[in-house]
Amino acid sequence: MTTTATERATGETVLDCAGLDAGYGGAVVCRDLDLRVRAGEVVALIGANGAGKSTTMLTVAGELAPLAGTVSLLGSDAGTSLATRARRGLSYVTEERSVIMGLTAAENLKLAAVPADAACAIFPELRPLLGRQAGLLSGGEQQMLTLARALARNPRLLLADELSLGLAPQIVARLLAVVRAAADERGVGVLLVEQHVRQVLQVADRVYVMRRGRVIVEGTAAEIAADLDTVRRAYLSGVADDETPT
Repeated sequence: MTTTATERATGETVLDCAGLDAGYGGAVVCRDLDLRVRAGEVVALIGANGAGKSTTMLTVAGELAPLAGTVSLLGSDAGTSLATRARRGLSYVTEERSVIMGLTAAENLKLAAVPADAACAIFPELRPLLGRQAGLLSGGEQQMLTLARALARNPRLLLADELSLGLAPQIVARLLAVVRAAADERGVGVLLVEQHVRQVLQVADRVYVMRRGRVIVEGTAAEIAADLDTVRRAYLSGVADDETPT
């Protein structure tokens, strides 16, 4: 059943970061972040390269321990590891396509205990590719496989870091449409890091803009889109245009 915008705005909070500092080896990269994602909501995290987006995602996922503040997943402390968070309903698509190149698409799914039929229900394009080695798939097909594997696990929270990396805009649009459908039809909460700003604003409910490790601007996608030129000039220097692959 498709949720309405109002229902998404009042859904259960599946991710709540409060006063979060994140970084590496004690060196702080991101400071005092407050981020929230509700069930059925797509939230975009945008900013120029080096703004701290991927560091934030790694910390939310459990790959990095918070240096300060808290990460609450599905209403309670998130636990200390990615494995723990995955068992509680987290799926994480990293910025590197996490397929095993020497295995077929079907074998990649089997390794993740994901039925091929479930993955193909999300991306029917994968059906004729199941017997093909993942290394022989196009970049877009690899990303479809990765995203299908993540969503077929029926997560309650999806983290997706740079789905569009190296892909043409029409493939990006296809991936983002599937993400939006997962939120609307299954109530998945989504936190997206994305460089194709105009495209992600078409599917997101809310947006956080990061600069130098801090959230500088936040608002609804409509609010950010209405003032996008100003936001781009002030905070998004180096972000690719939507007309070219990134």
